[in-house]
Amino acid sequence: MLPSDLIKYKEKSKKIIALTAWDSISGSIAEQANVDIVLVGDSLAMVCLGYKSTLPLTLENVIYHTNAVSRGFKKRIEEQPLLISDMPFLTYQCGEDKAVEYAGKIIQSTYAKAVKVEGAEPEIQKVISRLIRMGIPVMGHLGLTPQSYLNQGLRKQGESLESEERIKREASILEKLGCFSIVLEHIPELLAKEIKKNLTIPIIGIGAGNYCDGQVRVTADLLGLNDEQPPFCQPIIEGKNLFQDKLIKWVASQRLN
Repeated sequence: MLPSDLIKYKEKSKKIIALTAWDSISGSIAEQANVDIVLVGDSLAMVCLGYKSTLPLTLENVIYHTNAVSRGFKKRIEEQPLLISDMPFLTYQCGEDKAVEYAGKIIQSTYAKAVKVEGAEPEIQKVISRLIRMGIPVMGHLGLTPQSYLNQGLRKQGESLESEERIKREASILEKLGCFSIVLEHIPELLAKEIKKNLTIPIIGIGAGNYCDGQVRVTADLLGLNDEQPPFCQPIIEGKNLFQDKLIKWVASQRLN
């Protein structure tokens, strides 16, 4: 799948489903679940590497884990999900030239076909425009942007009139710049619905209600592998408790042998 295929999905009103992955096992699981997108999100900093936020993640981490994820894919290349990598903190906030260099390394060194960039501040707009002109597809990300949590917090966005208007304005700007889709995170459902209606590119929601063109979830959240869950994602299985219980019982049985 290519980034341009997602626009065709929206034109046909076909729901887009995305999951995150961080290694070959999670990549394989996501692919076998028949998702459309596998995102190597900066959430791997917390899910896989044990950090308390996404900020410590490096470019080298992203490249390493993107390659691990792609090694988990078993389908023919044309049947594989669209692989997208997050641009980590300080790989696109320090100017256009560095952003092109770092995004280029991701595209050149992995099988990722696009990068995801948070925000739409004037400086970020220039970066996104430059990346797209240089041939690197970009997925936008608005609403709650985890890399800005020191200023923004982790609270729901778009609840005031000012915040709502800013998100709508920025979504329109990202489409005009050439983003092939936008992730909207933790915003009111009706705001996401309005943005989806007014844009021709797909809107992928996470904690943004059911009116979006698709949904993305952190796989570890869905599988209940984390100690804490975001308010917009209830686990479909208590994975950590289940695995711990089974392993505790197995270890105990081995001690009796």
